[in-house]
Amino acid sequence: MKIVVIGGTGLIGSKTVKKLVGFGHEVIAASPASGVNTITGEGLAEVMTGANVVIDVANSPSFEDNAVMDFFKTSGRNLLAAEANAGVKHHIALSVVGTERLQDSGYFRAKAAQEDLIKNSGIPYSIIHSTQFFEFLGGIAASAAKDEAIHLSPAPIQPIASDDVAAAVVDVALGGPLNGTVEIAGPERVSLSALVSRYLNNVNDPRTVISDANAKYFGAPLNDKTLVPGDNPRIGQINFETWFANQPAKS
Repeated sequence: MKIVVIGGTGLIGSKTVKKLVGFGHEVIAASPASGVNTITGEGLAEVMTGANVVIDVANSPSFEDNAVMDFFKTSGRNLLAAEANAGVKHHIALSVVGTERLQDSGYFRAKAAQEDLIKNSGIPYSIIHSTQFFEFLGGIAASAAKDEAIHLSPAPIQPIASDDVAAAVVDVALGGPLNGTVEIAGPERVSLSALVSRYLNNVNDPRTVISDANAKYFGAPLNDKTLVPGDNPRIGQINFETWFANQPAKS
């Protein structure tokens, strides 16, 4: 098959491309650097020619409320229109477990808007809801930092390694459209505040994590169900210790 991966040079996209190429498919890693821009529409018609499947793992360069909404709406409309014109048979989008429960956050409102565009496009689709990636633990810590402390909710989270995410994306891409949503998560359910504390300890970051039930997650309050999957998610194989042990050493 010809498979176009939007955001194909990013964290998940590059791993997805590599796996698909290994299975013998014709894979295009599409990004602005390769002349494919979903915001301006540049290169979309050309790259979609003959495409069977499109995988969208692109993310907004800004998390500011208006900017992120504009990104996902504009990108989604342009991408889906190009796919419809080209007769693409399967659209796959990577989204987030708990998106519908995190609507106090501008980022998650934008992800919900993206999902609505997909569902209403008429193109057969699969939406993958992933829990948070281990690779973003540093970003979560930065978002919750106040002076020398980090304030995070003790709400449970079930984080996943990017390699497991890419494997799930590939499996969905090589199957038929779900016309629905599948959830993926890591093998361990832990407290968000405890996990970030463990991560900081491993990277020798001396800051203290303060567990605060009222602390917001990118602007949204959390409860015990917000960040974890429902029944029967696909479970990855890589736990935190295995993931961390395989991270490249920082110079």
